Amino acid sequence: MTTGSVEAEVREVVAVLCVGERPSASDSERQVAEWVARRLADHGCEVTLEEEHAHGTYWWPMGLSCALGIAGGLAAVAGRRRLGALLGVAGAAALFDDVDSGLRPLRRLLPRRTTTNVLGWTGDRTAARVVVVMAHHDAPHTGLFFSLSDRFQHWLAERRPDLIESTESAVPVYWVIASGPLLAALGAAAGRRGMALTGALLSAVGAAAFAQIGSSPVSPAANDDASGVAGLVAVARALNERPVSGVRVLLLSAGAEESFQEGIRGFARRHFPNLPTASTWVVNLETIGSPHLTLLEGEGPVVMRDYEPAFKEQVAAVASREGIKLGRGLRARTTTDSIVTGKAGYPTATLVSLDDAKALAHYHQLTDTPERLDYDTVLDAARLTEAVIRDLAES
Repeated sequence: MTTGSVEAEVREVVAVLCVGERPSASDSERQVAEWVARRLADHGCEVTLEEEHAHGTYWWPMGLSCALGIAGGLAAVAGRRRLGALLGVAGAAALFDDVDSGLRPLRRLLPRRTTTNVLGWTGDRTAARVVVVMAHHDAPHTGLFFSLSDRFQHWLAERRPDLIESTESAVPVYWVIASGPLLAALGAAAGRRGMALTGALLSAVGAAAFAQIGSSPVSPAANDDASGVAGLVAVARALNERPVSGVRVLLLSAGAEESFQEGIRGFARRHFPNLPTASTWVVNLETIGSPHLTLLEGEGPVVMRDYEPAFKEQVAAVASREGIKLGRGLRARTTTDSIVTGKAGYPTATLVSLDDAKALAHYHQLTDTPERLDYDTVLDAARLTEAVIRDLAES
């Protein structure tokens, strides 16, 4: 890729996406999807738009799960122990199921809207092997939780850099949130009203936090994830300028990732039956605008699941060959679209980026603006993705 011209386009993509808000499953998300589709078509992709059903939030399912914990704890305090235990267990189970991309029965009871996925096919259209390169074009809500978490991590990095250096994964925050409903259930089962009341209070804190997120402004989301979409466009451009043979390439910009992977779940229902796991590889460009490009080892908001090892090693080897510095050893406790492809058995490589405190820079904050992006990292991620595609074509 010609670095100067590619960087100009990457900056343009980020700037366009960051004008206005684009929350999950919204009209503005649809408009952004249509713009991305036109840009991929400009680079020779065969483009389609696919609409999928989506609820469009995560704070309602999470908040309602916490509300079950509140009800369970209060029922136990009132002497209705069986009901309290049942409600507490139901709250924790619903929370874990929703964040871990499970069956989601609670979410199905909530209002539904429409999200839009962008699919751009390029590469060798006759090849049996497929590389799916993913990003997402919706933007997250901000919230006090995210700003406080970011401040704490940077405060800790300043005072205890040794702890940050030795950290391989973040605090399992969803276990912390689920502690409220779980304590309510345990207190009810054991007949310990104090424990049940504590569970109700913790559940109330969780519900309040999710309500605050839902009422907060939407982030400009330059890093999470206009940077990923810009990387996607850069890959499309490179493959148009230097066509590849031996692999089909699907450039997927998903909607509703920020509402816990609703766009990619719709894509999975439509397309996974026609994408064999033995001949399909996935590269996820997720928040690639911080200074240090990093290959995640796995992710798991509830249970940690490592991605398939051989493909990770292949990506790392390609990075070394291309002279691209690539961090290793970290695992995510948040969720990305890779949770869907990984659980389905596809070899998946998730590229993220971190700052010096091992944080996603400006994560879910109003400060996540285009001028704060590290565009060299975005370009490195796109260059690495192109090189991985060509390596798979030749192997």
